[in-house]
Amino acid sequence: MSTPPIVWSPEPGGAGTRIAEYVAWLRAGGVAVSSEDPEGLWRWSIEHLDDFWMSLWRWFDVDSPDDPTRAIEDPTMPGARWFGDARINLAAHALRRSGPEPAIIARSQTRPGSELSWDELADAVGRVRAGLAGLGVRPGDRVAAYLPNIPETIVAFLACAGLGAVWTCCAPEFGTTAVLDRFSQVDPVVLIAVDGYRYGDRVVDRLADVETIRDALPGLRHVVHVPYLHPGVPAGRVGWDELVAEASPVPGPLPVPCSHPLWIVFSSGTTGLPKALVHGHVVLLEYLKTHAILGDLGPGDRLFWYTTTGWIMWNYLATALLVGASVVCFDGDPTHPDPDGLWRVAAEEGVKTFGVGAGALVAAARSDADPAADHDFSSLRILGSTGSPLPAEVYRWVADRFDRRVMVNSISGGTDVCGAFVGGSPLLPVYAGEISGRCLGIAVEAFDPAGRPVVGEEGELVVTAPIPSMPLALWGDGDGSAMRAAYFDTYPGVWRHGDWITITERGTCIISGRSDATLNRGGVRIGTAEVYRVVEAVAGVADSLVVHLEDAEPGGPGRLVLLVALEGSATVPVAEIAAALRSELSPRHVPDEFHAVPAIPTTITGKKLEVPVKRILLGADPEAVASRAALRDPGALDAVVEVARSRG
Repeated sequence: MSTPPIVWSPEPGGAGTRIAEYVAWLRAGGVAVSSEDPEGLWRWSIEHLDDFWMSLWRWFDVDSPDDPTRAIEDPTMPGARWFGDARINLAAHALRRSGPEPAIIARSQTRPGSELSWDELADAVGRVRAGLAGLGVRPGDRVAAYLPNIPETIVAFLACAGLGAVWTCCAPEFGTTAVLDRFSQVDPVVLIAVDGYRYGDRVVDRLADVETIRDALPGLRHVVHVPYLHPGVPAGRVGWDELVAEASPVPGPLPVPCSHPLWIVFSSGTTGLPKALVHGHVVLLEYLKTHAILGDLGPGDRLFWYTTTGWIMWNYLATALLVGASVVCFDGDPTHPDPDGLWRVAAEEGVKTFGVGAGALVAAARSDADPAADHDFSSLRILGSTGSPLPAEVYRWVADRFDRRVMVNSISGGTDVCGAFVGGSPLLPVYAGEISGRCLGIAVEAFDPAGRPVVGEEGELVVTAPIPSMPLALWGDGDGSAMRAAYFDTYPGVWRHGDWITITERGTCIISGRSDATLNRGGVRIGTAEVYRVVEAVAGVADSLVVHLEDAEPGGPGRLVLLVALEGSATVPVAEIAAALRSELSPRHVPDEFHAVPAIPTTITGKKLEVPVKRILLGADPEAVASRAALRDPGALDAVVEVARSRG
């Protein structure tokens, strides 16, 4: 593989960063690692799994009444058990810092901006914890939230965790069907909900939806109302002010076993009922590592990641409190009143790390935006991206606009593991178009079909050793069969994530699409991300989706079908797309069919529905293969149905 240009270089040995401090601490303890050898550090972290995770427990001085001597005794997956009988509580760590400095900074299109200091956060969490206990919430009970990315959501989550109850949340842009697909699986006892929200100029009222949700959850005992659009509390609900009326008589968060459920998060649900993924309080260790060691965040730093509460990046954002960093919440339309909105917030709040979905950065680069010319980004050091692969042109755009001061941190992981498998580090250079490396403690490999690790060629992304943030279980999966089928069916004892990955000789990583949506042309496997990178660079193309429809008889070339959403044009630029694919990839990448559609079907978090679209084009009932309630634009499937009909 050719070596792309380096667009950001670390200080020698990561000088001045928290990872350098951590490595120096390891060396002082006799561990033969060096910040000058990041590959060797990663190798040590996965070959000495127990030592690595135990070192994090010690270095972060995890708050626990117990003193474990081992991180993990049996690394068998699934079912690995962490830190023996030790007890912790994630909320205790989030509330370690005190003082008048801001812990949460909130920007919203529904109400004026606000701040909560560390002292105010602790007081608010204690009050909500007392209020929930007064409503009868006990350890193990589920507390559901229908809330946007506002301070009350973080406060309620930490209060729930502090009680040993189990948190689960849906964003209020989810309709009632999508909400009930999720909440009805886990039988919550309390629902905390807003009355609606604003998205740009649009007002979305959710009062009737909350009633529908309440009536459909038989185990629900109370609804807590958070006024957001309108003052007042509807009859039959507990007002937020009432919930926080009393200071907490409880001294602090309850220590619980590391495997005690913390939250239930949900898969996208595009091909059936969303998987309800249960994670334990032990995810604390993964987030401490991610934020402080890999993200270089600590007291005095600020993190802003644009996300809704329906995306795992909200959990990532909220847990930056664990390392004493402040978080910036934003609720509203990121392009209102102009496309500069998020950049403006990031600059005005002086954030160190600013993260968005890859699509937002692609749009900024292709519009030739220059945010650094209009705003003061002197505090910005890391520009984060996830959700889909980031094209090389965006890396070059960032390097050009920010004079190589800002590191592009493209990460890839999933809701399943609450974070990233691969991403950036203050020790690793950034190559245009490539993810910098494998995250510490994550034994990522590319497997060929025979289950052998490969370097320099595409393979299945697998994880060969457990991570504290792997799910404890799927809710309701009593015998674990659904968990094994979802992640361990192909390679027993090895987590198969469902992505194609190439690990280069330099240790960088390239994610090239979902392995269950592979384009297989005459035996040559093609990643969809490669196609999108080229197609969406063609003038007039706003978005695209490609699928391969196999022939009825094996061995044939099949049909490569491309759906294209256009920017104000009525005609697909077929010749330009074909020429670009032929020259930049290969003749095998040129589609057999081109179809214009108003919008590409995606989840609410922006992931393309490649597998459901393929099944619809092969004749499946769209209502059977995709939940419209889980889509950003439910009507986007209608155009796919029309394409299927036109093909006969």
